[in-house]
Amino acid sequence: MNLAIVTGASSGIGRAIAARFLRDGDTVINISRHPCAEPGLENIHCDLAAPGAADGLASALAPWLAAADRVCLVHNASVMHRNRVDNLADADLRATLELNLVAPNALNRIAIPHLKPGSSILYIGSTLAEKAVPGVAGYVIAKHALVGLMRATCQDLAGRGIHTCMICPGFTDTPQFRALIGDDAGILAAITGLSAFDRLIEPEEIAEAVAFAARAPVLNGALIHANLGQRER
Repeated sequence: MNLAIVTGASSGIGRAIAARFLRDGDTVINISRHPCAEPGLENIHCDLAAPGAADGLASALAPWLAAADRVCLVHNASVMHRNRVDNLADADLRATLELNLVAPNALNRIAIPHLKPGSSILYIGSTLAEKAVPGVAGYVIAKHALVGLMRATCQDLAGRGIHTCMICPGFTDTPQFRALIGDDAGILAAITGLSAFDRLIEPEEIAEAVAFAARAPVLNGALIHANLGQRER
């Protein structure tokens, strides 16, 4: 059995990733607050933003992990809020780090003892994992830190036949992205104008990159920007 565990697969990029693994015949588990509607998928309800919540998943995941010949753990769940370093409350930063960084670390502790050679741990980053824009300080901080977790994963698991990498999407047409920009056509036009293809990325395009990375140990430790190429200003 090949097993894919995807966090935040209820919508957007996460759902597209789950659907892609299902098409390959993998057993797929979604971990999120809301269920994923893809047929044939297993849902485990968990608010990964709640402190300690991920630690409680060990018993639920253990039978699946033990039975799997190969596992792909995809850390996708994330959230972006508008804030700046001059008004970023400590509580808001902690909440952002809990979901984006602490929960992946906890799931790694649960999964890694069960991972056989050929398994992978994949992180969904962002263009903002290596750069910054104003107004989303907490998200920028979290994604930069997630790069460090991926690179530590690469080094600490060296020699075990388990590979890792980070896929960094650019502007992707997801419900979270649409909620963030609202109905402002001017903002949408400005964002799509940054792409070398003058459009948003489809979630399914990111899912294809993830499916490839899951089978490609040569990418171990790599940070891959999947953003259609962005125009430099």
